[in-house]
Amino acid sequence: MSKTIFSQIMDFIPKYKFDKCVERYNGNYRTRNFKCWDQFLCMSFAQLSYRESLRDIDACLNAQPNKLYHMGIKGNVSISNLSRANENRDWHIYADFVQVLISKARALYNNSDLLLDIENTIYALDSTTIDLCLSLFPWAKFRKNKAAIKLHTLLDLRGSIPSFIEITTGLIHDVNILDVLIPEPGSYYIMDRGYLDYERLYRLEQAKAFFIIRAKKN
Repeated sequence: MSKTIFSQIMDFIPKYKFDKCVERYNGNYRTRNFKCWDQFLCMSFAQLSYRESLRDIDACLNAQPNKLYHMGIKGNVSISNLSRANENRDWHIYADFVQVLISKARALYNNSDLLLDIENTIYALDSTTIDLCLSLFPWAKFRKNKAAIKLHTLLDLRGSIPSFIEITTGLIHDVNILDVLIPEPGSYYIMDRGYLDYERLYRLEQAKAFFIIRAKKN
């Protein structure tokens, strides 16, 4: 049987570097039937095919069990295996690996034309609030009867690739992300007025970075 389209897409993933991330955090310790690579392939398939739940992933993949091997999935795909892997595997494995993929993707857009006479990197910084169920996520309390998290994203406008992502509770103000952001000298940062804090912006100036921000009316 020839390769599936999914396995051809996954050929672009540097598995050697993924294995290094797994090894760094001992991700496959005492794991027999469902390795980190199997988990990654299953969740990648879920993302690409718009699966909506673990049951949906399990039903879809096991509808053609003979083709799983040709997709690169050698472990036993089941709801329980997916659930345990997602709950117990060290998230740092995937946090480190996504930085590998981001670096690989950004390199493809180094020469993209932004229709501006600027060679330096231009970033857009913003956040998105994602509503959650308070009974399921009590640690993310946002309002009296509501939970939420914030997804803070630094977007490289060449290729629209996120180069930095931070997840916080919904109560964290946007401007606090400037405390964990490592400025890149010579780069431009575009932000809305929610990030206006002169002391924090001065750190960007000291790091030889530039920023564009709207002033508050008051």
